[in-house]
Amino acid sequence: MTAPSGTGELRIEAVDPFDDDTFEAWHAVYLSSQRHVREPAAVTAWTLGEMRPQMQAQGSKRWAGAFLGRVDEVPVASGYLATPLLDNLAQAQVSLDVGPDHRGRGHGSTMLAHLLRQAASRGRDVVTAETSWEWDAPVDGAGRAGPALLRRHGFELGLTEVLRVLDLPVAAERLHDLAAQAAPHHAAYPLRSFVGRVPDELAEQWAAITASLSTEAPVGSLSVEAETGDVALLREEEDMLARQARTRYASVALTADGQVAGYTEIVTTEHEPGKAYQWGTVIRREHRGRRLGSAVKTATLLLLQEHVADLHSVRTWNADSNTHMVAVNDALGYRPVERLGTFERRV
Repeated sequence: MTAPSGTGELRIEAVDPFDDDTFEAWHAVYLSSQRHVREPAAVTAWTLGEMRPQMQAQGSKRWAGAFLGRVDEVPVASGYLATPLLDNLAQAQVSLDVGPDHRGRGHGSTMLAHLLRQAASRGRDVVTAETSWEWDAPVDGAGRAGPALLRRHGFELGLTEVLRVLDLPVAAERLHDLAAQAAPHHAAYPLRSFVGRVPDELAEQWAAITASLSTEAPVGSLSVEAETGDVALLREEEDMLARQARTRYASVALTADGQVAGYTEIVTTEHEPGKAYQWGTVIRREHRGRRLGSAVKTATLLLLQEHVADLHSVRTWNADSNTHMVAVNDALGYRPVERLGTFERRV
């Protein structure tokens, strides 16, 4: 595909994830864009070692495609499109990046238009895109390039989240103190922690509660349906984590009869030594108000620090409206560093 882009023509090609040269050129544009003029703590880009296996063996939950834009054979723009295959079948997620030296020439608009056409060709009429801006900028991203580009193309801000960073290690005494404060409130809920694959006896419930994250977490005005979750999909995800050199550290709160009332998980990767990422946390509605969120998060941090000695930070995202989880993270010592907006438009 060829399209005019201000200075020279932007030629966009689909990227074969098994073509090392093209895939690495695509990832290099993405990475340089993600790192440009951002606080180092705010950079959360996927590494090449994580992205390549994800794109080569996509699994049954979603299809994903990568697109590289070149001007005079020079890689200048990268695009990504993902479409769920088991649920949310009207939706697509897109992302785009332009190399720092090639901005202001229309390449981002050209790539975005291409991604929107690709989404429409796959029968998707609800498209979401994320973009970040500084913590001290306007809450809605006004005046920032990413939000401005999306708004020009008909996207509306549907959800605002805050990226927070926790510096490690957290003193074990502090974590034990927080655990002790929460313990009287959840005495009927034993905690269980594990590293790596979800134990077989928890797998079915884990699959169900993690799938509920898409609708149990705040979604703002976004069009989101419940996700499909089962043990086969969980094991498929775990196989992918292994290929990406990622490790899960998790805790669950159990009811007296062994049902999972809540969970949290933190993931590390060998490709980013020192960093960890807080993934989902859900406490089932009927079990809330017992400080289970604080309990499972504290237990998981203790587990993480026991097993990995050289970590320096954990990253997490919380919607502005999720005041309870923000309070839990504040008590643990997380600090805000950046805002993340999810924008949505109908094709």
